[in-house]
Amino acid sequence: MRILSVDEMRALEQAADAAGHSYARMMELAGQAVARAILKRWPVKSRRVLILVGPGNNGGDGLVAARYLADAGGIVTVYLSRARDAAQDEVYRKAVEREIPCIVAADDPEQRELRRLLAQTHLLVDALLGTGATPPLQGSIAELLRAVHAALVERPGDPLTWLTTPEPRPNHAPTIMAVDGPSGMDFDTGALDPLALRAALTVTFAYPKTGHFAFPAAEHSGELVVADIGIPAGLTPEAGLRVATPRQIAAWLPTRPNDAHKGTFGKTLIVAGSANYTGAAALAANAAARAGAGLVTLAAASSLHAALAPQTPEATYLLLPHALGALTAAAAPIIHEQLPGYTALLLGPGLSQAPETVEFVKTLFGARVEKRAAGFLAAPAAPQSEPPALPPLIVDADGLNILAQLPDWPQRLPADSILTPHPGEMARLCSCELPTVQAERITLTHEKAAAWGHIVVLKGAFTVIAAPDGRTVLLPFANAGLAAAGTGDVLAGIIAALRGQGLAAFEAAVTGAHLHGLAGELARKQFGVAGMIARDVIAALPEAGKRLLET
Repeated sequence: MRILSVDEMRALEQAADAAGHSYARMMELAGQAVARAILKRWPVKSRRVLILVGPGNNGGDGLVAARYLADAGGIVTVYLSRARDAAQDEVYRKAVEREIPCIVAADDPEQRELRRLLAQTHLLVDALLGTGATPPLQGSIAELLRAVHAALVERPGDPLTWLTTPEPRPNHAPTIMAVDGPSGMDFDTGALDPLALRAALTVTFAYPKTGHFAFPAAEHSGELVVADIGIPAGLTPEAGLRVATPRQIAAWLPTRPNDAHKGTFGKTLIVAGSANYTGAAALAANAAARAGAGLVTLAAASSLHAALAPQTPEATYLLLPHALGALTAAAAPIIHEQLPGYTALLLGPGLSQAPETVEFVKTLFGARVEKRAAGFLAAPAAPQSEPPALPPLIVDADGLNILAQLPDWPQRLPADSILTPHPGEMARLCSCELPTVQAERITLTHEKAAAWGHIVVLKGAFTVIAAPDGRTVLLPFANAGLAAAGTGDVLAGIIAALRGQGLAAFEAAVTGAHLHGLAGELARKQFGVAGMIARDVIAALPEAGKRLLET
């Protein structure tokens, strides 16, 4: 599904109107969709609904919704920020004809009626401003929202009380839903006015907007529903930012024929772990196994075997030379010898940045090649100009941190390698500051994928994935429970398993990240954001896969 900018959405509506799908029809469908989304989630009959209506099309959507909610048995009142002319405003006239009480802010100068209504309200609908407005809020809208905030402060407590209690309770705030987005948000950047209301549900139309996936606006949008308003197919440009959808991900999942053997599902080699980070290697290997890899081999320091084996019984092992648990350059030729037959290589989880390991990574990518000698120690040989051929590659964690030290690192990787940086690692790869990465997540990921020639998976809330050919996808997950040690290792293992099963690099990255995000949501529901850990995400992977296949 495309994600549109404000200008793109405006142009799309204009094209739809020119094609015969009028603004009036789009508004009617938008208001219906708002009412339908509310009725699907919450009871409305005999509940008091207050709709804040602004002067433009967003207010028109709210007026349409008012009719349908009243028809469903809601006790609906409309509060208008500015007077509307019933003779020229059809949606307003229909609301009046339906005998829905409509109060104009100018007729309530001391806001007594507004406070009275808010004291009784179960559901508050914010239909003041839509995509055309940007912060800061000013004038009558700002004054109105300031009064709403003051009234809501007087009614603290569970905002979903109205779901189970038909009569208003004086000390409980109403549930809030937003039409298109909380009034006061910038739909391009996610900037937000302090007066914006925090919604439990947002219904936007035709396509999500970029600002829905940027903070702080995303924090105030609640559940995001994208509603169809009948815009004809074919008017929306194919190229541009997209959000991954379950249906698309399900179509990309590898098939599992009944006559398969373990080789059918690929052999994944994971080079990971060090004395202080054995858990990272185990998490990556177990995630790869749960994501369907036919065979997982852990290439790790020999001293780690006793710690890793009980945690990863399904894995096989390639034991490597080390110095106090850190891989050394002598490990590189051993890995090179074992690469034939492996369909994916993951490098990085828990490797550490010990000097010996830095030399190992450089050697692995051909900056220097060691001759294999008896035992686990070898003297360096002359540099080799051409790095050995590597299977499809995924680089994570310390693998990325070490690569960032090589000025020509993008050229040393196989084409379409998958890089999975968190924002700090991305800053090191880009030689820029962390705030720059966070402020320009989509643009930076898109540009660097093209410049480096590799797939970039910039982790975080609403993970961004970009390919060198310009394809850029955003994931619809923002889960504080994934901001914990080990979850990145799990993601790398999932992607490596899918790449090893034959998915193309971009599809493997998007599918793996979506599975990871969905499994994270399942873990959050079971354990909460503070209680979930990386192993819970692995445990939820089978259910996540089943749900996608049932899409």
